[in-house]
Amino acid sequence: MNIVRGYNPFAELEAIREQFNRILNQATQAEVKKDIDFVPVVNTREADDAYYIEVELPGVKKEDISIDVNDDTLTISGERKVKEEHKEDNFYKVESVYGKFERSFSLPEDVDTDKIEATSKNGVLEIKIPKVQKVEKAPKKIEIK
Repeated sequence: MNIVRGYNPFAELEAIREQFNRILNQATQAEVKKDIDFVPVVNTREADDAYYIEVELPGVKKEDISIDVNDDTLTISGERKVKEEHKEDNFYKVESVYGKFERSFSLPEDVDTDKIEATSKNGVLEIKIPKVQKVEKAPKKIEIK
């Protein structure tokens, strides 16, 4: 039996941590390219009369956004374009992400797709998807003939 002096039971964990730090460092130093996909943040909520989808799209013009409904699927797509390059400024780190994006949502059966509305204000796109108004019918007695 050999006795190993200086054995460190945490050596593997330290190696994993170092590898993770290398990967993280490479990711933060990567150049932002035009073909990188931009994934906007989405919030959804339900009210009594409608469903709401809020999409955070700072810096995206409404002309660069498309909203389509096809076969019970609502799709939001567009592009966040790269700003003009400032040659006199020296950027040390760029965290802004640019590129094309697309998010799709399955619509429930109780929506009125003909009355969907969308508004954009302060970089937030809000889509209102109205629910079909249910008409409650009074009970009716059927006479047997």
